[in-house]
Parts: sequence; C-alpha cells; structure tokens
Amino acid sequence: MADKLPVSKILGYSSGMCGWSILNNIISTMLIYFYLPPVNSRMESLIPPFVYFGIFSILALIAAGGRLFDAITDPIIAWMSDRSKHRKGRRIPFMSVGWIPAFVGCAAVFLPFQLAESKLNIITLIISLTIFYLAITIYFIPYNALMPELARTSREKITLSTWMSLSYVLGLIIAAQTPLIAHWLERMYDFERRIHSFQIAIGILSLIAGALLLIPIMSINEKELVKSQPAQVSFFSSLGRTLKNYNFRLFLFADCSYFIAIAIIASGMLYYLKVLLGLEEAMGSTVFGVMIIVSLLFYPLVLYITKFVRKKFLISFGLIFMGLIFLAVYFLGRLPMPPKTQIYLFALLASIPVAILGILPYAVIAEIAQLDGLITGVQKEGMYFAVRNFFYKIGMTIGIMCFTILTLWGKDPGNDLGIRLNGIVGFIMCTVSGLTFLLFREKEIVHKIHRLTKKE
Repeated sequence: MADKLPVSKILGYSSGMCGWSILNNIISTMLIYFYLPPVNSRMESLIPPFVYFGIFSILALIAAGGRLFDAITDPIIAWMSDRSKHRKGRRIPFMSVGWIPAFVGCAAVFLPFQLAESKLNIITLIISLTIFYLAITIYFIPYNALMPELARTSREKITLSTWMSLSYVLGLIIAAQTPLIAHWLERMYDFERRIHSFQIAIGILSLIAGALLLIPIMSINEKELVKSQPAQVSFFSSLGRTLKNYNFRLFLFADCSYFIAIAIIASGMLYYLKVLLGLEEAMGSTVFGVMIIVSLLFYPLVLYITKFVRKKFLISFGLIFMGLIFLAVYFLGRLPMPPKTQIYLFALLASIPVAILGILPYAVIAEIAQLDGLITGVQKEGMYFAVRNFFYKIGMTIGIMCFTILTLWGKDPGNDLGIRLNGIVGFIMCTVSGLTFLLFREKEIVHKIHRLTKKE
C-alpha cells in the first residue's frame, strides 16, 4: 500500500465524482421540468395529470418510486462490495459494471415513448429510471467506500474530500449548462420542437459524464493502493452494527433533512427563473456558475478554519445559513430590485454554505467509518456510505415529492404560491438539520482515532 496518495491518483479518483454529479444533477434539475413544464416554456406536458389522494401526482410517485428502489439496493450492493474477494479488489470491479448503463440510462430517461402527453410515457419513464438508479448505485456505492481506504489520516480525508467537493461542484456546473446548451442548439438548428434541443443537450452531457466515470476505473489500482480485508459479517449484522452508531444516526438525520431542502430547491430552480422572475431558463447556467465559482474562493478559508474550529460547528453554521437563504425564495420577484440582481444575490450568498457543506460531510463520515473499523476490526466502509446514500436518496425522494405536491398550489406566472412555498419548506428543513448536528460528538471520535492509530 502506498504511504501517501499521489496527486495524479487524487485527480483520477475525483473525476468519478464529477461524472456522478453530472448525471445526478441532470435528473434532479431536469426531470420534473422536462415532463411537467410551466405553460410559458413552449413545451407541453408528457405525463397525464393524474393525482392520487388529492396531493400525489403520478410524476411524484414515479420519481419517488425510482429513488426508493435505488435506496433499497444501496445497502445490498455495499454488503456485496465489502465481502468481495475479486482479484482486482472490492470496489473497482463493481464500478466497471455500472459505468456504461449509468450514463446510457440517464440519457434514456429523457427519451419518452411519445413527445406528447401519453400513458405509455409513464411505462418508459419507470423502466429507464430503474435502469439508471440501479447502475449508478453499482458504481457509486463502491466508489464512495474507496475514499476512507485511500485517505488514511484525518488531514488526508479532508484533502480528498475537498477534491471530491470540487469535482462535485464542477459536475453541478456542467449539468447546469443543460438549458444553455439547449438554447444554443435551438438557435443553431431548426428543430421541429423545442424539446429536441433539451434531449440532445442531455445526451451530450451524459456522454461526458460517462467518460469521467471511466477515469477512476482506469487510474486506480486498488490492490496496490488499498490495504483491506473482505468483511465476513452477514448483511443484516453489518447493517445493524452500522445503524447502532449514535454519531452516525445523528449525522444521518441532519444529512437527510438537508437533502430534502436541496431536492426542493434543485427541482425548483428553473421555475424560480421562469415563473417568479420572468427570466429565461438559460440563465440558470450562469447563476449556478456564479454560485459555484464564488464558493470555490471560500474553499481555502474553510480548509484553514478546520485547523481551529470543529467540523460540526462549521457544518451547523452552513446548514442554518443555507436555511435563511432558502427563505428568500418566497420573496423572489417581489423585492425592490431588478430580477437579475435578485437571483445573482441569491447565488452569491448561497456560495458560502455550499463551500462548507461541499467539503466537510465526506470527511465526517469517513472518520466515523474509520473509527468503527479500528474498534471492531471489521472494515465495512461500503455499508456506511451505502446507508448514508440510502438516507440521501430518501431525502431527495421526499424533497421531489414535496416539490411536486407544492406545484398543485400554483406553478405558473400569476399562480405561483406552490413555487414560493419551496423556500419556507427548505428553510425549516435546513434549520432543523443544522441545530440537530450540534449534538454530534466530533471530539470523542477524533481522540479515539488518534489513540487507536498510535497503538498500531
């Protein structure tokens, strides 16, 4: 095993996060807008407006079902990866299986059976989402489990987490270009229907994501870089031991609440621009770009502060600050300033918590998994990241369902209450998660890791 991970390997490994981010954010930001666009988008709905129990639209149930299927497979794939005795390692072989169907499945999600409202589109969407979510799980769960195995010390974990965060936000920026690329294509070519430009843009970005997913598979020699032993515990024993961890349960609650808010905001961004502010969807590319680029300027400051301030205090601050920013969504379009000023101010303020929450959570969960392995002697990093991913997807599922339910109260110009209520719900979820995370026992974890590693 290498003493320290070379920069080339850090970059190679981190590229997988960028590819995953592109695919995941395309689904998060475009799915509802593509199938259920506002009336002023010059696109028509592709899913019949079925509503169950007065609040659950068919699109909400499809999106939720896909996420839940994905979440259920997470711990199973993690358990299989943790126990793997493959000659090339426990993680890379799984990633090799998942990368092609992941990016192909993402593109297929936006290829409905008919480019008009149809019940058949429900069937094709369910099938394509199922393929995508299963494939991305097979890739991403083992990929995440490599992180604490590659980075051994706390500082190395923070460093690798920073690179992973940079890769994630780069993927977010790339995914956010979907409306802009569609706009360019629409101007360059005389498409019969506007929806074709979105489909081609998504196809191009999916191919880019696929290439990025391949890089870690080609650049990481797991047997050479990682010292690990296949876990011998049963599936339910591994899952049970993971969930008994107090600090991990606390982390999950805060994390899940945060991702509920993030899913609501991600699903609503194009609506904020088009409905609340009267701007073009293509501006979303610039807004996301400004937010991410400015957040990158805060990365060195966040890394420096972690030397003196505990990660839990920084994460709690970031969550509560993000909640206050979400509250501003309710007032978009009503503030005494031009629409572009409002959305850019929103992006600039959001860049601060984005920097904090982009770096630190991965380092926190890696330390939790490392301590568990030191205490029990059983390396089950895959299960920890799988359970975290499970709750991430539960949060995203609830968030998407909340958004689609809220649209029943208005999603069009002049009838926009449902879109504005996004901000209220996001504010509540982020504030609750931030306050909860103050109970996290970070000092205890760091001291135990230091003591046990010194014994080694």
